[in-house]
Amino acid sequence: MGRYTDNREAVAALVRGREVHRDVYIDDEVFRLEMKHLFANTWVFVGHDSQTPNKGDYFTTQVGDQPVIMVRHTDNEIKVLYNRCPHKGTKIAIDRTGNTGKFFRCPYHAWSFKTDGCLLAIPLKKGYEGTGLDQSEGSRGMKAVGAVKNYRGFVFARLAEEGISFEEFFGNALSSLDNMVDRSPAGRLEVAGPPLRYMHRCNWKMLVENQTDTCHPMVAHESSAGTAVQIWNELGYTEDDPKPPAMEIIAPFMSPYEFFENMGIRTWPNGHGHTGVNHSIHSNYSAIPGYFEALCDAYGKQKAKAILDENRHNTVYFPNIMIKGPIQQLRVFIPLAADKTLVESYIYRLVDAPDELTARTAMYNRMINAPTSIVGHDDLEMYERAQEGLHADGLEWVNVQRLYEEDEDFDEERVENGTTERQMRNQFHAWVKFMTVSMNEKEAAE
Repeated sequence: MGRYTDNREAVAALVRGREVHRDVYIDDEVFRLEMKHLFANTWVFVGHDSQTPNKGDYFTTQVGDQPVIMVRHTDNEIKVLYNRCPHKGTKIAIDRTGNTGKFFRCPYHAWSFKTDGCLLAIPLKKGYEGTGLDQSEGSRGMKAVGAVKNYRGFVFARLAEEGISFEEFFGNALSSLDNMVDRSPAGRLEVAGPPLRYMHRCNWKMLVENQTDTCHPMVAHESSAGTAVQIWNELGYTEDDPKPPAMEIIAPFMSPYEFFENMGIRTWPNGHGHTGVNHSIHSNYSAIPGYFEALCDAYGKQKAKAILDENRHNTVYFPNIMIKGPIQQLRVFIPLAADKTLVESYIYRLVDAPDELTARTAMYNRMINAPTSIVGHDDLEMYERAQEGLHADGLEWVNVQRLYEEDEDFDEERVENGTTERQMRNQFHAWVKFMTVSMNEKEAAE
């Protein structure tokens, strides 16, 4: 047993207000504890229900390090099951997506299960007569996760059997998801193809923190976005000239510090927050013909305008996703090891909205988040340098002090200067909370 294992005090001491210890990024034991506690006690994104539109459709993914299956049951509800046969432990499904029909069948010994996980049949079941099978775990079928919530198409799961409710965990932070879905005249999104997948040799929390780090774009992206803007200017174009979609997307990355300061950051309890309270890099995209009119027909002019006036930049949903409402994008940061993270970037189609919106979203995803991105590699370089640099001895703490205030209260909603690192501190406050809550329960039981 290591120094952090089920040691509430040692884990809590890794975060001290304006600093966090390097072990939260580089220590393998801390990573294992995150998988055991943090990802079990929080509500974690699983998928979108449009990925499983028909009964029997399934999608495989993971919550923390736990393999799960999201499946549409015969009652049309979404179920999330551990991807494990209760017999010998074999993974039931290895394909990313598919349709299993009315039941799952284990490929090893042909035990079969209904799509809600209940045991359906066992070959030669007479061999278990008198053995007490009904008292064993195997008789219970494929285990479901602790709790599931389908919120406007977005499916979240809590692995723990008991814990914080979905509504309490997210609270007012759900307003960002609401705005993204409301941008559809039909009030519905559909996933637009498979995600772009991009491996990062760094800790997953570095990517989450970076989503609300507004002091890096004009520095880290100077080689990519800065070069594009320079070429644009050398061609003789001015700020008043209309820009093609690619320039509308990339040029705002070079906005000055003042732009990001005035943009604002809002933080919510439990580690959630967003940049772009007053405006964002998405604010000045060109209007798509017919879109506003479609929203007006659906909601009325006043509500349609209110929906589009929200231009939130990045909304972080703790622990590990970010959404962009104005361009219908979701990125999930999947932890694989203390120094290895898989990023999946999804885009969504606004049902009953012009296809040009989906095309712009796809362009943004390719330009910014793809393995071939001209912007994403700037961030990747910084993440990997940080992952390596944190192993250097002499200094052990990482600074998250910008615009720090003594006795900060993270149990209230706040709006701050857009360059504050309060959201990072908010995330680490939630990190300690959900890392240690089950450790506390264990200690109380003892």
